Amino acid sequence: MTGIIDTHAHYDDEKFDGDREDVLCALSSAGIVRAVNIGASLASSEESVTLSEKYPFVYAAVGVHPDNASELTEENFLRLSALAMHKKVVAIGEIGLDYYWDNSPRQEQRRWFLRQLSLARELDLPVVIHSREATADTLAVLKQAYDESEGKLSGVIHCFSAGADVAKEYTDRGFFIGIGGVVTFKNGKKMKEVAASVPLSSIVLETDCPYLAPEPHRGERNDSRFLDLVAGEIARLRGITAEEVILATTENARRLYPKLL
Repeated sequence: MTGIIDTHAHYDDEKFDGDREDVLCALSSAGIVRAVNIGASLASSEESVTLSEKYPFVYAAVGVHPDNASELTEENFLRLSALAMHKKVVAIGEIGLDYYWDNSPRQEQRRWFLRQLSLARELDLPVVIHSREATADTLAVLKQAYDESEGKLSGVIHCFSAGADVAKEYTDRGFFIGIGGVVTFKNGKKMKEVAASVPLSSIVLETDCPYLAPEPHRGERNDSRFLDLVAGEIARLRGITAEEVILATTENARRLYPKLL
């Protein structure tokens, strides 16, 4: 069975402070061949790069989450831009809009979302998109950015939570849909419908660890070793084998992040 790529992890999170080394060193024996650590702030973006330098199988994405948009200034944006040029940075993210928590003013969220999309286009990097309670605005912004890039903008909709119709809007434009532990939840009906209906060629596996552990580990700390459970549920929903899901999503992850070695 081919190895699994975790396209979205947060191993810099404080929940791993006690045993980060042990967890990361155990991933390969569980079949995890690559993990992309995702930035959510300037500090976590820097930590993501540091982890990528320490562990050969870890890569980084750098970006400022909408919750932290207010931390960005022109000076800090230059720092982010410099980080983005690191050889093991494979994407800009996670970026987007979050109208659920509204921890940053929406105007600031949109401003820095657009700036970070522009940075991704300048550096020819894919984007990792966060969208919560902001489906219409996120879709509108990405449609515009996609058209302005003449179809060259690419990326993944992380922790996808909208319906199959919205998923099609993204996959028709070449975006990937990130699927994690939610697909195993009993109340994850919408996610199950998406996992069953979107093209397998458009799905990538993600944990969002330490959050959103799949059943039967819901509520526990998540890590990449649980991704076989996600692949198994997608396989069940599609009527195929888990190996087929893993083979396809690993290939997809390498298409999503062309800089992965």
